[in-house]
Amino acid sequence: MEYLVSLFLGSVLQAPVLITESRQVVGLIAAALAAMLAARLGWHGTDRLIAWRGRTDQD
Repeated sequence: MEYLVSLFLGSVLQAPVLITESRQVVGLIAAALAAMLAARLGWHGTDRLIAWRGRTDQD
């Protein structure tokens, strides 16, 4: 029983340290995903702008 309590307390005390260390990794992953989304939206927006300008030149 003492072993289980010490194991539980050890995991509870280590959780904030793990969360603090993983916060940097999560931030890096979020930044990479945001950059990919911005690039995708920029590419899509540029395609729409070129298509729109192409239609106005044909009129």
